[in-house]
Amino acid sequence: MTSASAPADDRPRAPHTLAGAVVGVLAAAVAIGAAQLAAGLTVPQSSPVLAVGQAAIDLTPPPLKDFAISTFGSNDKTVLLGGILVVLALYAAVIGMLAVRRLAFGMWGLALFAFIGLVAALTRPNSTVEYVVPTLAGAAAGAFALSRLTRAAARLGTPAAVPSRRPVPPEVLAPPEALTPPDLPASPGEPEAEPADHAGPAPLEEPAQAPAYSFTYLPNPDDPGSARGPARRRFLVASGIAAAAAAAGTLAGRELITRRDVSQARAALRFPRPAVPAPPLPAGSDLKIPGLSSFITPNGSFYRVDTALFLPQVDPATWQLRIHGMVQREVTISFAELLKRPLIEDYVTLTCVSDPVGGPYVGNAKWLGASLAALIRQARPLAGASQLLCTSVDGFTSGTPLQVVLDGRDALLAVAMNGTALPVEHGFPARMVTPGLYGYVSATKWVTDIEVTTFAAASAYWVQRGWSQQAPIKTESRIDVPADGATIRAGTTPVAGVAWAQHKGLAAVEVRVDRGPWHEARLAAVPDIDTWRQWVWEWPATPGGHLLEARATDQTGYTQTAVQAQPPPDGASGYPSATVTVSGS
Repeated sequence: MTSASAPADDRPRAPHTLAGAVVGVLAAAVAIGAAQLAAGLTVPQSSPVLAVGQAAIDLTPPPLKDFAISTFGSNDKTVLLGGILVVLALYAAVIGMLAVRRLAFGMWGLALFAFIGLVAALTRPNSTVEYVVPTLAGAAAGAFALSRLTRAAARLGTPAAVPSRRPVPPEVLAPPEALTPPDLPASPGEPEAEPADHAGPAPLEEPAQAPAYSFTYLPNPDDPGSARGPARRRFLVASGIAAAAAAAGTLAGRELITRRDVSQARAALRFPRPAVPAPPLPAGSDLKIPGLSSFITPNGSFYRVDTALFLPQVDPATWQLRIHGMVQREVTISFAELLKRPLIEDYVTLTCVSDPVGGPYVGNAKWLGASLAALIRQARPLAGASQLLCTSVDGFTSGTPLQVVLDGRDALLAVAMNGTALPVEHGFPARMVTPGLYGYVSATKWVTDIEVTTFAAASAYWVQRGWSQQAPIKTESRIDVPADGATIRAGTTPVAGVAWAQHKGLAAVEVRVDRGPWHEARLAAVPDIDTWRQWVWEWPATPGGHLLEARATDQTGYTQTAVQAQPPPDGASGYPSATVTVSGS
């Protein structure tokens, strides 16, 4: 008797989890590509990824921002954008896995992300109705892609060959020898079987049976579910189309944004001779010690710390600065009018409040610009005004003490840096440069608006986050050579670095070894009191491990403190140090 084979499970199979993840990631890529294209056609800053990134910067607690700056430096924004894209990819994968089970779930997930993008875009400073266009375009494109890709992925859930229940005759299943009847005559030449020597009881005769049919399961080529290969090909084709659309949208959007690049306008600028040229550098302003920071920091090496994920591309032909608020007369000036004003050239060292003790966020450059004090006086501030609330084209604000700008120092509305137009990352076409104050209250890049007001009436970006309203730079020093952790030879070796006390002037730098007595270093010459100053002390190094420390004293008599303080809210403090190993001579 033949037995029927067990039926296969013909229930529909759920699409593979990996296929769902691919669906979600590709739909998100299509959405981002469409949004990038729409941003290129409207406002570059309105891209939902950038808008969410800027919102993340604004909402991040200051300690976490300080950690990002100290850990990643000028790459902090790249790390942030990379992190956003990773989170987005994971979220999109979850949406895709939900969508292949029920499309409505995926659509709700997509709608949630679109809502977040809209909120982020509309809450940006200076946002307009155009800011919603990229997010809406991306959401629509993403929804279409999700629907089509989900449909293609659903076909992958059908078995490779769905079995069909078909009767099969026994001869198809039975072995050939089972078909030979026992009562057929023997073949010629073959002896007949001998009867048995003794008769036994006659076997019971089995009742006649109908021919046996066995039911088995064979693939039915006419069943549409048997074509897993074509389903896979359709899914791959749909995925390829989605990937190509995402890439095309992203590249086209980038090209449109690049067309707004101001590199050509920047290169075409020519500046008049300064009415007040920078003083000549005195002999010995640069000690030329290998490893020591040069007196002038090249543009490409100058630190950059700001909140802009996307560098504003501001055409000088359309740039203008408005000065208003507590003034007798409002002033609006174009870039061409700015260049017609008497220009001042000066060396000024800038320092970021995020700079740790001995850190890299300080640099010295030769700046060219118009007198900020003259511009403010032209507007005639009213009595009681105490703050200049300065706003960047991207909405960032800084609050500069009015009395500092008007006290006679070279506070500039700068247009050039080290002999060339400002680099875009340093504020082209115009930025503020105010000696003696940390950058977050004095050095607004891409500045377009100055409101004369009071500290009680308005709080700038970082003050809202707990930083000091008025931020004079602390007198500090840094050891450049030998580097921390270095191994040097015994004998006389230079210990050198830079020190700064902007608009106070540096009076002395001292060095000590292993917390012993202080030794006065030799100072390099400087053109004025607004720059940093190189220093060097010749150390008779002896074999072994040693701790080097430095401290600076400014011309007011203040000496750098050993008290350790983190950068926020008003700058780091403590002695810079370097641990070195001295080998035998």
